[in-house]
Amino acid sequence: MLVEMALVAIRTSKLTKDYGAARGLFELDLQVSPQEVFGYLGPNGSGKTTTIRLLMGMIRPTTGSAHVFGLDCVRDSVEVKRKVGYLPGDVPQFGSLRGSEIVAYLGGMRGGVDRRHVRAIAERLDLDLNRRFREYSSGNKQKLAILLAFMHRPELLVLDEPTSGLDPLNQQEFYAMLREARDDGATVFLSSHILSEVEHVCDRVGILRSGRLVRVAQLDELRRIRVHRVEVEFAPDAEVPEARLRSAPGVESLQVEGSRVTCTIRGSFDGLLDAISDSEVTDLVSTEPSLEEFFLSFFGEPRPKALPA
Repeated sequence: MLVEMALVAIRTSKLTKDYGAARGLFELDLQVSPQEVFGYLGPNGSGKTTTIRLLMGMIRPTTGSAHVFGLDCVRDSVEVKRKVGYLPGDVPQFGSLRGSEIVAYLGGMRGGVDRRHVRAIAERLDLDLNRRFREYSSGNKQKLAILLAFMHRPELLVLDEPTSGLDPLNQQEFYAMLREARDDGATVFLSSHILSEVEHVCDRVGILRSGRLVRVAQLDELRRIRVHRVEVEFAPDAEVPEARLRSAPGVESLQVEGSRVTCTIRGSFDGLLDAISDSEVTDLVSTEPSLEEFFLSFFGEPRPKALPA
């Protein structure tokens, strides 16, 4: 059994943190393989951060267990932290310390880090380490948190909402860093409430709802079950192909108002595009719904939230 646990990066068994009133995390059975990028997806308050705090040994489970590379997350929490690069949902406050001083302090606690590697990450993220932490914008504070998680080349990256506050260019750079870390042998456990984010980098996705894991899906399956809101504007003198749209696969909740059509697309857009291929379209807008709307459309009415927002 111990050998088997050591072969996986993360393993939880009936992991539970019960805060009462049906809030918390309940009977989580999860396994993440080495060198896998695992997305942990759920609305705010669904229990993602509770899971991460349990993995990091910051809180104790009510029942059940969690292991990282075969190490018990409670009993061996210090050793677990040596193997993990952790990015918390709330970045710690470092006051008047400069970025370089924060790196030196935390790097020293880890026995030293490669300065060239630190400098390369800072340059990629366009982060000035000579400025004081209190002078950083929220985006730069998030960049520093990313650097602190990556700087010691950890075996496991545990990242709680890592792109919060990043602009689109830095988001893309972060995704590239994740892929490179995986290619170098790291495992990644990434929590998010944004569907499109996990599609950029994840191999598998666990979907959490009200403190319970409701599905573990390959990325292709996630794409099949996701939904989009779509608005199509046809030319004023064009005929709206309503019958073709209503029978098109993946098209749901169709509404026609004059030359404008609104609908929901589940999975592939092929059915919609085939239905309108012979029509004159002047505008087409696709919008990704919020994760809460996705859960409502796919799973029905939600149960009470696991944790306060």
